[in-house]
Amino acid sequence: MLHDSDKTYPFSAIDMLAGVDEVGRGPLAGPVVTAAVILSPDDPYLGKYRDSKKVAEKKRLKLYHHIRKHAVAYSVSMATIDEIDQLNILHATMLSMRRSVEGLAVTPVKVLVDGNRIPDLAVPAEAMIGGDDLVQEIAAASIVAKVIRDRMMAMFDSQFPGYQFGKHKGYGTKVHMEALLKLGPCPIHRKSFAPVAKLL
Repeated sequence: MLHDSDKTYPFSAIDMLAGVDEVGRGPLAGPVVTAAVILSPDDPYLGKYRDSKKVAEKKRLKLYHHIRKHAVAYSVSMATIDEIDQLNILHATMLSMRRSVEGLAVTPVKVLVDGNRIPDLAVPAEAMIGGDDLVQEIAAASIVAKVIRDRMMAMFDSQFPGYQFGKHKGYGTKVHMEALLKLGPCPIHRKSFAPVAKLL
């Protein structure tokens, strides 16, 4: 879990709104990664954050480093492949989201979660469909989670050559499916997902 706990800020608790998003619910391989972010109201990039899928990689990395440096607090967590297979992807995602919120160094007054479900939290929370396009904190969380997960998949690419995880990030692309049929599942494939389960 990544978090930043060494900052103090002059603004009041009313400013402490956290955004939460996930990356990696759909892939056939790899963990699901979630992030929670509390932005500073003085952040000069406010208004520039977008859903990570709509931001070019170079710009996404720039925003990621800016968030890490200037956010009031951020936290990144994941649910493992085993947790996904044991709990199912929805419950594993909710577990990871809860971990991200609980990992924040600052307790938010409210949490806004992208999507239509919220995890079990000790603070007020609201689900927002399309939140990564509507709420800057959720968009920032989306960016952080995607950069972290993409880096993880690049590492898996070197550990499990042949699947090209660095390119498709575990999603069921044609290249991935061809590799899966040829090589069979590897340790980071989600055994509970139908295309993988059929090959076991």
